[in-house]
Amino acid sequence: MGRAAFMAAGLSPVAFFFAGNRSPTGGASINELRVNGAIRAKEVLVIAPDGAQIGIKKLNEAMWLAEQLDLDLVEVAPNAKPPVCRLMDYGKYKYEQSVKAREARKKQTRTTIKELRMKVRIGEHDFDITRRKAQEFLEEGDKVKVTIRFRGREQERPAFGKDLLDRLAEDLTDVAVTEQTPKLEGRSMTMVLAPTKRAKAPVEVDGGETELAEDE
Repeated sequence: MGRAAFMAAGLSPVAFFFAGNRSPTGGASINELRVNGAIRAKEVLVIAPDGAQIGIKKLNEAMWLAEQLDLDLVEVAPNAKPPVCRLMDYGKYKYEQSVKAREARKKQTRTTIKELRMKVRIGEHDFDITRRKAQEFLEEGDKVKVTIRFRGREQERPAFGKDLLDRLAEDLTDVAVTEQTPKLEGRSMTMVLAPTKRAKAPVEVDGGETELAEDE
């Protein structure tokens, strides 16, 4: 509804933008807003759909104006003195917001953390399998947690495990960045790799875990 409609109704809008003009509801949650008959204030500051200030009106006058213009009176700033109400098509606004929310959810990417395990004494063939599997996960947009479990006297030489993880990270630099460098915790050393770019499509969390057999 343009300025002409308000002039035709005998009103003189003051040209200024409401502080929350970027959002018709002033940033308030849709479910928290009072609309039409639910508004309790006796007087309200009325804002036009285009952000222009109409002025302070008694609630029954503001309701009458909304009815004449076939719009809703929405309380967007209940704590202001007087409360601020905006004229808008509330049903249309809620629908548009729900559409935007659905579109935003579709664009979101859910990230899965896949886990791969290696032993310190891993053969070249099994190392290559681990590397290819990690690359596959990373290219799908997943993070990869690589764990090495030290057994017996292997705990005395954690550097062997670190060298192995560093080598894997180096081999995957084209598709990954190291989010967590090799970290020793008890008998295990872990490293986390993250993809260098977002996944092309949403991926459901499946808790996938892969453990490869290594040469003894």
